[in-house]
Amino acid sequence: MQQEIPRPPADIAERAWRRLERIDSRVLGLLERFALPLLRLSLGIIFVWFGMLKITGQTPVSELVAETVFWLNPDWFVPMLGVFEVLVGIGLLIGRGLRLVLALFVLQMVGTFLVLVVQPDVAFQDGNLLMLTTEGEFVVKNLVLLSAGLMIGSRLRALSSWTGSHDLPQAQD
Repeated sequence: MQQEIPRPPADIAERAWRRLERIDSRVLGLLERFALPLLRLSLGIIFVWFGMLKITGQTPVSELVAETVFWLNPDWFVPMLGVFEVLVGIGLLIGRGLRLVLALFVLQMVGTFLVLVVQPDVAFQDGNLLMLTTEGEFVVKNLVLLSAGLMIGSRLRALSSWTGSHDLPQAQD
């Protein structure tokens, strides 16, 4: 029986490192292909879901919206905001006309920050801009959603190629 010669630790480490690099490359390839479309679909689902809650009168933020946009009648404004959100969500899910859809998305997202201006007493504890209330946290987390929408907008060409429109990349925008 032949005795196996032990490999030097440097060879073992190099071999393990190459294996990790191959795995990393595969994972990054999957992320490059699927992360952006999944982000778009996730935002679409959130917008349809939250919009439907407003349309059906089941949203926990009706009062917050009504008191923020106090100059409009909440009986029609909250459901119409829901319709707007559903339409934006459907646009995100379908993936067509994304330049317009994302402009409307940004408009809605920026509108959510009105709470911080119109109702600072509701958004901040004792007027301290660093101490958010539950409502304040609810609003500030929209920075993440807004950033996600901006990321999608910055990568419209990548989304177009993912959907198979290689010959007409602008068709998806």
